[in-house]
Amino acid sequence: MKVVGTNLPGVLLIEPRIISDARGCFFESFNADRYEAAGIAGPFVQDNVSRSKRGVLRGLHFQRPHAQRKLVSVLAGEVFDAAVDVRVESPTFGKWTGWVLSAANGRQLYIPEGFAHGFLTLSAEAVFSYKCSEYYRPEAEWAVRWDDADVGIEWPTRALALSARDRDAPSLAAIARTLLTSQPATGGVAVDTT
Repeated sequence: MKVVGTNLPGVLLIEPRIISDARGCFFESFNADRYEAAGIAGPFVQDNVSRSKRGVLRGLHFQRPHAQRKLVSVLAGEVFDAAVDVRVESPTFGKWTGWVLSAANGRQLYIPEGFAHGFLTLSAEAVFSYKCSEYYRPEAEWAVRWDDADVGIEWPTRALALSARDRDAPSLAAIARTLLTSQPATGGVAVDTT
């Protein structure tokens, strides 16, 4: 696998080594030793799967307290995946990174604590998977508005289906700074472990 740093320190793009032949393909989607060597520390305690139709945008979500590290991927279809730095003391506070993840490219995105996360379904349907380092706690979940002008995510389309909670989420500036994480990103170096 190849691990590539992004414009946000600690957020990593993982590109697996895909073995293909006439029957289909095979790749390793997780190996604790390899991921730890790449700076992606475990343990992960909860796996989630969501299924979404084209144009569904989920996010931008984070937990405070009980911050989560996430390792996300697509099992079927294609999404545009985004992470936003919500650590108020970070030099990249309010900055974002976005990547197309699909079942075909096998890419994963590692998102450390202190980042909000969301994705937009680009294909007719997508099955999205994410490993979390902390259990989901609804009382600790926060959302940043998906189209916050100060963040400026360049979503591939504006024809979106959103939950009421995501549609009505506040801007990053409106969220009380005491609620936002301020710890540094953990781990993460660019490596090739093939």
